[in-house]
Amino acid sequence: MNLSLLWGQMKVDLETEPCESAACQCHWRSNASQAGRIAVVAGMVLCLHVGFAAVGSTQDFARSTSSLSPTTSPGTRVSVPPQLENLLRHGGVPSSLAQMQILEKQQQKIAALAKDCTVSVQIGSAQGCGVIVTESGYILTAAHVATRPNLSASIKLSNGRTVTATTLGLNRSVDAGLIKINGGQNGGAPWPHASLGTSEKVVPGMWCIATGHPGGYERERGPVTRVGRLLAVSSDKIVTDCALIGGDSGGPLFDLEGRLIAVHSRIGNDVADNLHVPVDHYDASWKRLVAGEQWGFLEGFQPVLGVSGNESTGVARILKVSKGSPAEKAGFRVNDVVERFGDVPISSFSQLKKAVSNTMPGERVEVWVSRNSDRPRRIVVEIGRVE
Repeated sequence: MNLSLLWGQMKVDLETEPCESAACQCHWRSNASQAGRIAVVAGMVLCLHVGFAAVGSTQDFARSTSSLSPTTSPGTRVSVPPQLENLLRHGGVPSSLAQMQILEKQQQKIAALAKDCTVSVQIGSAQGCGVIVTESGYILTAAHVATRPNLSASIKLSNGRTVTATTLGLNRSVDAGLIKINGGQNGGAPWPHASLGTSEKVVPGMWCIATGHPGGYERERGPVTRVGRLLAVSSDKIVTDCALIGGDSGGPLFDLEGRLIAVHSRIGNDVADNLHVPVDHYDASWKRLVAGEQWGFLEGFQPVLGVSGNESTGVARILKVSKGSPAEKAGFRVNDVVERFGDVPISSFSQLKKAVSNTMPGERVEVWVSRNSDRPRRIVVEIGRVE
């Protein structure tokens, strides 16, 4: 079958056949002499059949922090051919078929390295992604994936192996979260990790490579690679046309040099219109994230319980339950006194407000309340979001 691809003002004809890989979302694979190459179009989901080649080096992520030892093992950075320097710095479309072929090979190299540091993150029943950024096992992810500090997380590596981890700090204002793989699980060997870039100099039109686990982890498929370009850049977010869906949140976004420039945050109005957290936010907040702090609210992710009370009293007595609220659906009643919210003891309504603010919409929390002087009863509530 002959497939014509429009790339900017350039039309490319490729002989193709249906792709049988479960990882492929575009359904096409080259059948020409460069079999296994990807047919690259901005925003198209790709299936890459390539081997692993450890190239380049990386430094520890926390450039402003001396508490972590320097890295010595290979990262994801690869050298950029001279023919791609302009595309790396400024973006744009290839000027020739030869340049397009070089670009495809570059993306293949990065994809092969990126898959080993791209992980699936499971916390309770919720799944997302993350990217290992240090040989000691720190993982960058989205705040709404990590949920809150000090939770146990199950990490699936690209080879199917499962390790345990603990969630650390969250900067919810930009959707940045940090997780640490628990020690003693890799025999003293370094974890495969991404090479760190900076989001300071990225510009619209630049090429990027995204990896993740769309729809959740599938061992037979492994991490899925998609390529695209940057559509918009600001200090708080990067927008790309990489085709992402649910399950990809928290995964990495790389530039053409294989350096991590952002982490997947939210899907936009279209599958090919997605928001990413600039990597510089993690660097700027590194010490707070490592310390397990949490702060801020992300637009559209502000949690709500749906109760009112008096903050000046010494108990967390509920004076009003909003109609249709998560609290009403869970069975809260007026005059209930909240004694525990999750693992946090509650002795005032202000403490209850703070405990709710430290959750994420969709999170299920076990709450203990006393009612009519009876012994405490258990209520499980699913946190809502402020509309």
